[in-house]
Amino acid sequence: MITYKPGRRPGMKLALILSMIVSCLSLYSGCGKEEVKAPPQSPEVKISKAESRDIPVVNEWVGEALGAEDIELRARVDGYIQGIYFTEGSQVSEGMLLYTIDTKELEQKVIEAKGKLKEAETMLVKAENDVKRFQPLAEAGAVSAQRYETAVAIYEAQKGIVEAAQAGLRLAEINLGYSRVTAPISGLIGITQFKVGDYVTKTPGSLLNTISNINPIRVRFSVSEQEFLAFRKSALEERTKGNRVTMNAEVEMILSDGSLYPNKGKVNVANRQIDPSTGTLMLEATFPNPDQLLRPGQYSKIRWVTKVLSSAIVIPTRAISELQGQYRVFVVGPDNKAQIRTIIKGQQFGPYTVVSSGLSQGESIIVEGIQKVSPDMTVTPSEFIPQKDTIPAGN
Repeated sequence: MITYKPGRRPGMKLALILSMIVSCLSLYSGCGKEEVKAPPQSPEVKISKAESRDIPVVNEWVGEALGAEDIELRARVDGYIQGIYFTEGSQVSEGMLLYTIDTKELEQKVIEAKGKLKEAETMLVKAENDVKRFQPLAEAGAVSAQRYETAVAIYEAQKGIVEAAQAGLRLAEINLGYSRVTAPISGLIGITQFKVGDYVTKTPGSLLNTISNINPIRVRFSVSEQEFLAFRKSALEERTKGNRVTMNAEVEMILSDGSLYPNKGKVNVANRQIDPSTGTLMLEATFPNPDQLLRPGQYSKIRWVTKVLSSAIVIPTRAISELQGQYRVFVVGPDNKAQIRTIIKGQQFGPYTVVSSGLSQGESIIVEGIQKVSPDMTVTPSEFIPQKDTIPAGN
């Protein structure tokens, strides 16, 4: 017998039981279904194609500038500086008077030399007259032959004395001329080492100043023995491969502020030997210097294209990763799948690198987004656009 509590109807209890049964059935039905996952999206990457270019191989060395002519002005007589007739650091012309040295003592030596010459010439005239006088007397037997021969000997000796006196006069006049120091060449003169009133000497030769012809200007630099040997050994091999060997090509100069000197030069001198103390070979290049931007003593870098790699494969350096000493890139195939490729890296040119082997021209490699990629992964590629193409252009 079923009893009911007051206030609750039998139909309400049945409805509650049915509602619970339906909820359980719905829950059971939902638990039995698998959750549908969204398909994975392909990562977006930037790709660039491997290019084939003629790449110049560039070497750089530190060089020091010298004038085409650097002439030292040295005192050739002793004395005090009397006058200076140029502006320091200015252009001077060949033959221009630069210094005068006190001439009082030199003038006295010229006078003394003239006196000695006059005396010698007088004695020569007397000796000549004796010969003329004794010759007919000797022939007539009025004087002995020995007396005549002595007169002739004195005459010949006196001629030598006259010649010596003439040489002494010329030397005195030359030394007097040395008191006037003139410019041996046209060029740029430096700061004087002596002022008016300073005493200079001819031994060892007081350095007064230096004149430099700086157009053109020379730049000396040294290459290592290994670089020299490597170049000479590879020259024939590169020609055999079809690469252009440019030993006599023009060279460029990078100034100390990093700027490129606008005029190109040429290497025209190589020293005859390797310096045994440094193991280097000195070379010399000549550069035009019409604006006198370059001065002797300046240091700069000489950039020389020693050879050209023909049809080299070039890719952005940032596309290359290294693992355990091996260099790798991700190559994207026609199906947009990424594959790892091991390469051999060549010379680097700023943001670009030459690939010696492992890639072919036209293959697509991932430049950006490498960290999101794994082998055999499908990617969504787009073109990589560099800000500036800094690959050197071949000749």
